[in-house]
Amino acid sequence: MSPDRGHRIELVRLSVPTMEALVAGDLPAASRSAGATLSPYLVEEGWLWRIRLAQVAEDPRSLDWIARAAVDAASGQVVGHVGFHGPPDEHGMVEVAYSVDPAHRRRGYATAMLRTALEWAAGDPVVRTVRASVAPDNEASMATLRKFDFVHVGEQWDEKDGRELVLERPVRAQR
Repeated sequence: MSPDRGHRIELVRLSVPTMEALVAGDLPAASRSAGATLSPYLVEEGWLWRIRLAQVAEDPRSLDWIARAAVDAASGQVVGHVGFHGPPDEHGMVEVAYSVDPAHRRRGYATAMLRTALEWAAGDPVVRTVRASVAPDNEASMATLRKFDFVHVGEQWDEKDGRELVLERPVRAQR
């Protein structure tokens, strides 16, 4: 069996009205807007949607790259969110971000979500590199990134999260 336990992830784009409803804590309105049954976990991630709403207001093209609801194709359940911090930079780099709903952790969803994000990035000819930043003690995320041959290229300080390791891989690496 594959390391992601055979999970296939479908992505649901989150529009500005959907993110606004998530920030407001209105899960039924967010679900109607998204056209999918979203999970309470996405409401709990309201801090993220506030950041992304400000980002989209400043750069509308960001909406095509930022976090999307991750849906297990077999069950139809939202199992988390995955996307990028924004569109590719001038060097063709995107930074991936994913989070698995605590109710669905340790079941291979992070691997499936990362695989889906890498396929998404590979579908854009501008993207050359995928980056990830992760706390050094986040063993689960480090293990997921290792499965996809991410290489440690440096460190950075994040205002919210503190010290982070920076890892990268070519978008079209062989898998």
